[in-house]
Amino acid sequence: MTAIRFLTLLCCVAVLAAQPSLAAPQHGIAMQGQPALPPDFKNLPYANPDAPQGGILRQAMTGTFDSTNPFIVKGNAVYGVRTYTVESLMGRNWAEPFSLYGLLASSIDVSDDRQMVTFKIRPEAKFSDGTPVTSEDVAFSMRMLMDKGRPNFKTNFSKVTAMETPDAQTIVFHQTAGDRELPLIIGLMPVLPKHVWDGKPFDVTNFDPIIGSGPYLMTDIKPGESITYVKNKDYWGKNLPINRGVWNFDAVKFDYYRDANATFEAFKSGLADVRIEGDPVQWSTGYDIPAVKDGRITLEKIEQKSPAPASGFAFNTRREIFADPRVREALVMAFDFEWANANLFNNAYKRTYGYYAGSELSSLGIAADDRERAVLGDAVKTLRPDMLDGSYRLPATDGSGHDRKVLRKAVALLAEAGWTITEQGLTNQKGEVFTFAISVQNRDQEKLALHYQRTLKQIGINATVRTLDAAQFIRVQNNFDYDMLPATWFNSLSPGNEQFTYFGSAARNVPSTRNFSGIADPAIDRAIGAMLKAATREDFVAAVHAEDRLLVAGFYMVPFYDAGGQWVARWNTIGRPATQPLPGFEATTLWHNP
Repeated sequence: MTAIRFLTLLCCVAVLAAQPSLAAPQHGIAMQGQPALPPDFKNLPYANPDAPQGGILRQAMTGTFDSTNPFIVKGNAVYGVRTYTVESLMGRNWAEPFSLYGLLASSIDVSDDRQMVTFKIRPEAKFSDGTPVTSEDVAFSMRMLMDKGRPNFKTNFSKVTAMETPDAQTIVFHQTAGDRELPLIIGLMPVLPKHVWDGKPFDVTNFDPIIGSGPYLMTDIKPGESITYVKNKDYWGKNLPINRGVWNFDAVKFDYYRDANATFEAFKSGLADVRIEGDPVQWSTGYDIPAVKDGRITLEKIEQKSPAPASGFAFNTRREIFADPRVREALVMAFDFEWANANLFNNAYKRTYGYYAGSELSSLGIAADDRERAVLGDAVKTLRPDMLDGSYRLPATDGSGHDRKVLRKAVALLAEAGWTITEQGLTNQKGEVFTFAISVQNRDQEKLALHYQRTLKQIGINATVRTLDAAQFIRVQNNFDYDMLPATWFNSLSPGNEQFTYFGSAARNVPSTRNFSGIADPAIDRAIGAMLKAATREDFVAAVHAEDRLLVAGFYMVPFYDAGGQWVARWNTIGRPATQPLPGFEATTLWHNP
């Protein structure tokens, strides 16, 4: 037996000596309660097990790529590696908030307190080069991802205090942090082949194909232009229930285009098969083409049952100019959503409130109950009454683009924070003028930023708009080298450890995390910690409400909007199941119509 220890030997001996009680090995695991699918399930509920096989799925992407490795900080990785090539011990059922079922692993065995978890690896599991997947590959992957991978890997897996590999098909993990989500996070860890990466640089960018155990092989890599994934005819897991009705194409190709307009033209001309449209004006008018009129292209709106994406102009609170929450609230007031919705978006959107809009996890209209107050702790004393009782609402304007009533309130807040309007503009007592830059990367973002710029000018604020190319934008984003930029956080119905990299204090100054606003609030850290230790759904929801309430009260972004679903266009050569998962449109279950 080999053991890999991350803390001191003394700590690990203590862990191994006090073995927690284990239940029987299970086919799956849920974050709360029991997984919905039985051990003998036939396929995922949103997959068609009788889907036609064959053909190619072509998708058009905007931008470029300079790496094939999505697991490291460096570079802009090509799309699809994690989806099509690299697998994990377990796979997710997206019809549930957070439940996993066996993939590389045939079973999971978790102690009652989730401090110990054992995975049994299927003996038939193989990498694409024919080498069996073993427990040593899993242990090696965790070590390498912690040492050389993106910051979230270290954040998550540093909680593992010991690993054991008693045989080639068994791996045991121990923790003492009480993180109930950690067994699931480990279950989703990418598993990479030790015989390929041992002794080979991992944290460098190149265009080498990644060898994995997944259903597709990386082929025909044209740097910055395209990649094709070809189905592995010897794929070991093709008959697993979790894979039935998935991976239906012989090949999946991603072509990259310079800008959004070129990407759209590629779809219209038949060079791409499906498209998720993000421009409401284009959705309303851009699809008035013969292929839509004669039925060769289908337009549909797919319902999403998970929280709406939390998007907005993120304040970089690492900058002194945005350190005061009164300043941030004033700038939230100055964003005229009603004008933008009518004049830029054909009234296609509704305003997004908070970070879990449209779900039971949102704090909108909900007063903090005793459970949530226990999570909030001393923060209860500092939250405004309208935040605590759920009555706060985002400001609404008259849609004129210069609503004086709303702007006067913004100016009053700025005055409280020490900023007054003078001949030079909005200035503080030092005579410094309020000026900052909004960094954007495409025309749609630029259009919105210019609208915001015009409103801000009415209250003496000089905002400039910087349009960057994709590589520049990623660089300033990863290094937090901006004043303000558009950002999006995609939250599920089961948020967890990723919240530390989104909003946790420890991520504030760690490059390449998604703490774009530079948040460092012990109360938010405590709320995230409470999510991970919640044993019941009621305790979990209370913890998420607390996090959402604190984030809204902190005014860390200028909230944007949501369409209430996804606008999807697809050529009729592509079919899809009638049922879609909670997040919406799922490309892995599509098929080519004969």
